[in-house]
Amino acid sequence: MSDETPNPEKDLSAQNLPGQRGEHGEEVRVQRGMFGANNGGDTSGYGGLVRSIRLPGPATRPYGGWFDEVADELEGALEEQGLLPENAIEKTVVDRGELTFHIEREHLVRVARTLRDDPALRFELCTGVSGVHYPGDKGRELHAVYHLRSLTHGRLIRLETSAPDTDPHLPSLVAVYPTNDWHERETYDFFGIVFDGHPALTRIMMPDDWQGHPQRKDYPLGGIAIEYKGAQIPAPDQRRSYS
Repeated sequence: MSDETPNPEKDLSAQNLPGQRGEHGEEVRVQRGMFGANNGGDTSGYGGLVRSIRLPGPATRPYGGWFDEVADELEGALEEQGLLPENAIEKTVVDRGELTFHIEREHLVRVARTLRDDPALRFELCTGVSGVHYPGDKGRELHAVYHLRSLTHGRLIRLETSAPDTDPHLPSLVAVYPTNDWHERETYDFFGIVFDGHPALTRIMMPDDWQGHPQRKDYPLGGIAIEYKGAQIPAPDQRRSYS
């Protein structure tokens, strides 16, 4: 088959691939190998793979569909409260068919309450918060991502905010979305993000005296001894002999 001959199967496969950012967006690190391991041999067979890890950049108007309507309503509602939208919304991203507002952490609660209460927005449900750790995103290494759903309008958006490793504090949204109670505890447990104002911010999965936060990229993956509640557990490679 020549290069000029149409290939429907190839076209369909290309449509199903994740969006390629190329040189666009913000580079946060360069990954080597399949999984980015840098403290041992790469056993994946892809040790020579080198690729740039990029965060999507801000979108430009028009965003398309109802995205512009939501953005206009949110910006207008914030202006009515005396808050300039550009002071609260760091950037607006449209990527892979999703609308994400990146919010300055000091304005997170106000923006969330506006999205919940404004009749033209009515994002009544937050389905939880997830943590992300980007060690290469200097000054904002810790990200929190919230999925908001409008049952009234049948829409889904995301909020994202960040904090530096040196000051891992974000305001709690439990007062706005009570369903975030245990989700914030889990994000604190695994990523070390401290949600100020949470009614009872304690670990939810790991023991209370556990050291570190297991889903951070700088957390050891194994091969070290573990201690909690006075007990010593040997490293995995020392627990039994396979010879």
